[in-house]
Amino acid sequence: MSQYHLSCVNATYHEQGISFGYPEGLTIVDFVPDTIKHMVHEHWYSFPPVNPMWHYLLGAIYIILGFFSITGNGIVIYLFIKATGLRTPANLLVVNLALSDLIMLTTNFPPFAYNCFSGGQWMFNAFFCELYAALGAITGVCSIWTLGMISWDRYNIICNGFNGPKMTMTKAVVMCLFCWAMAIGWALPPFFGWGKYIPEGILDSCSYDYLTQDWNTKSYNIAIFIFDFFLPASIIICSYVFIVKAICAHEAGMRAQAKKMNVSNLRSNEADNQRAEIRIAKTAIANVSLWLTCWTPYAAITIQGVLGHHENITPLVTMLPALLAKSASCYNPFVYAISHPKFRQALTVHLPWFCVHETQPKNDDSKSVTSNTTANDEKA
Repeated sequence: MSQYHLSCVNATYHEQGISFGYPEGLTIVDFVPDTIKHMVHEHWYSFPPVNPMWHYLLGAIYIILGFFSITGNGIVIYLFIKATGLRTPANLLVVNLALSDLIMLTTNFPPFAYNCFSGGQWMFNAFFCELYAALGAITGVCSIWTLGMISWDRYNIICNGFNGPKMTMTKAVVMCLFCWAMAIGWALPPFFGWGKYIPEGILDSCSYDYLTQDWNTKSYNIAIFIFDFFLPASIIICSYVFIVKAICAHEAGMRAQAKKMNVSNLRSNEADNQRAEIRIAKTAIANVSLWLTCWTPYAAITIQGVLGHHENITPLVTMLPALLAKSASCYNPFVYAISHPKFRQALTVHLPWFCVHETQPKNDDSKSVTSNTTANDEKA
């Protein structure tokens, strides 16, 4: 960028009263080590350094996210290993999600936090920047595809019942392998010339290159948006649309039957099972909605970059959606642990210091096949 343009940018910021003691004409790229400066996109040369407060704040937030993600997902994996009653095909998908989330924060938050508290610059070499971005891509893609598999499983159980294909441990393993194959397969092309990984935002982290306008980079970003966001998100949304429709239709049928029998409601095992299914559906829908809320802003930033609309892509505007996306790895284990009796029972038995006291249900309706199906789903 020319010295004249730098002066204009700096003058603009001084007119707005924004000054953090940096020399005139300094940009955010001037803090980047020479070893990776060749990776920085020219777009970032248009911005002066951000307030150092942002580096410390984001570093502190990532440490908090890392603690909750490692703790929560570690507990889910530990309980799956220790409690034999939780080892079901549906729960294998849940554990796969926990594993992906655990790897995401375990590999991403230490380098990012270290950079934030080391002067707000990337402290490692160029290859580690690419590796950091690839690990974030792998775990993010694996998580959304796993949620897609979980959503399909919910749809199959609640909407198809006995008519749908039965979920087995073999099928669950194949689904998990598919999720990891999609994630790793789409993360490798930048290492072989299709697409790129580069520093982004306040340049403390690295991610996809969604700013370069050549067809090689644009085609890669379009492909990952379609196959790693739009397609699994469509599976998730369609699954829960059909789930809600099926539950509403069942409830309407129950009310109509109760009206014919001149009773206020039907207190049968089927009604109890359906209420359990409604609770399961609400929990899973809330979980998926949170995931989409976390990842959609970052996907929107990526699409803006691919389309060439760079005017609104500033360092902080980029980092905040990325932070929101990483937070997806924190809430998922707590949603499952808090909402599902089977997990709470396992917590009571295997981790009593966790202060969760869940008692075994007095009446076990699992003698019926329908109840068994619901119970297995409830574990997940």
